[in-house]
Amino acid sequence: MNCADLPFSPACERNKQPIWETLCHVLPQSGTVLEIGSCSGQHVVYFASQRLELRWQPSDRPEYLPGLKRRLQLAKMDNIDTAIELDVLEQWPARVFDAVYSANTAHIMSWAAVGSMFRGVSQCLVSGGAFCLYGPFNEKGDYTAPSNAAFDAQLRRENPQMGLRDIEALELLALDQHMVRMRQFRLPANNQLLVFIKHASESETL
Repeated sequence: MNCADLPFSPACERNKQPIWETLCHVLPQSGTVLEIGSCSGQHVVYFASQRLELRWQPSDRPEYLPGLKRRLQLAKMDNIDTAIELDVLEQWPARVFDAVYSANTAHIMSWAAVGSMFRGVSQCLVSGGAFCLYGPFNEKGDYTAPSNAAFDAQLRRENPQMGLRDIEALELLALDQHMVRMRQFRLPANNQLLVFIKHASESETL
């Protein structure tokens, strides 16, 4: 097996370092992070190499698992668990994670799937844990850059259920699931990293 056999995303290669330079200040020093939509595995392999005390649980839909698993086999990182199947609309892992990370997923999902992702994250995230969501987002119902407007139009031509999401709408989803947006980082290419923190629900505090 060699690198030529692996799925590869130029965007992932470009943005992995700036994402990590922000993410490293948000994630815990140790524990396990669930990555939703690991795709080519470039992010998880790079992040795992930067903080060996932190474990990663990569996941994705069935069609992406073969390529993802090939990359993980080649990387041979002790702090990356075997990739698991995860469709946000289906059953979620029956375990708890210290943090959750997902990149460039909200705009390629239907809005119903985005809501399901927030519900699933809340179910498997520890109280006080962070859900870190990266990608291009709208603010107050408007685009943050002409390139984002063009990208949104392209997505909606491909599938009307896809499209850039408003940060304010995501905040409402989060609040319904006992999470609140605590941080908002602006990153290159008009992308952002949103950090939602889970608070204890009433049932957890009884």
